Amino acid sequence: MTPTTTTAEQSGNYSSPLATPRPHLGHAMASEWTKLVSLRSTLWTLGSLVLTVVGVGLTVVVQTTDVDYTQINFTTPALIGLLVGQLAVIVLGVLTISSEHGTGLVRTTFTAAPDRYRVLTAKYLVFSMVAFAITALSVFVVGVTAAVMRGGTASGPHAAGEWFGALLGCGYVTLLGVLALAIGALVRHSAGAIAVMLGLVTLPPVIGAMLSMWEAVAFAGGLILRHNVPVALMTLFGLPQGGDVGPEPTTLSHLMLIVLVTGGAVIASYVIVGRRDV
Repeated sequence: MTPTTTTAEQSGNYSSPLATPRPHLGHAMASEWTKLVSLRSTLWTLGSLVLTVVGVGLTVVVQTTDVDYTQINFTTPALIGLLVGQLAVIVLGVLTISSEHGTGLVRTTFTAAPDRYRVLTAKYLVFSMVAFAITALSVFVVGVTAAVMRGGTASGPHAAGEWFGALLGCGYVTLLGVLALAIGALVRHSAGAIAVMLGLVTLPPVIGAMLSMWEAVAFAGGLILRHNVPVALMTLFGLPQGGDVGPEPTTLSHLMLIVLVTGGAVIASYVIVGRRDV
């Protein structure tokens, strides 16, 4: 028997002493978690989110009195910081996937885990859990502080529903981040995807105000003014709207709109990522 045959027989009978479990979604999530916490951008973006929401929120709480909370919820001070802090969630959502395209690491990822749908699902799940947890924690730190400092009899009654509304608001911001991740998967460029998301968040109020100036398109302008990100967050946090742009949309309508838009972008990301080379 030649050495070549012996080697072939030995290699054919070889079994690794290490466990080789079948890859599943949990492995992909563990990998995405490692990548997410390893990025410096994660620390900077989430740190800026916490600093903005908590810092601005507590500043507002200090400047208010008990009587002010007869008109607003205890979580309203957190909303002021969240209107700016949501940009950090959007940026992190984009960078969660676009940074891999920028460095070329996405090729290594798809080589190690050929099931692209599983990888993309893991990204969505890990990002969503982290973004929601940090956002909710920041908001509730401000809300609890306001309740403790300004929760006297002069502040009036407060129902538990205001806390649930704040939780929905945190979910709304998380969905914005998921939408940003989907846009990042489609565009594959950090600056381009962030620009698209900034346009979606900041331009509708401006466009709505401009359209409302012309009679022919005033209805469309009013519709845009009633359905945009700042108005949605204020509605979810229980802040009444002013002006006469029409009837106020319900919480359900805002949630349905963001779910439909985000869902469409997520579906498109699965289709595109599954078809192209990287």
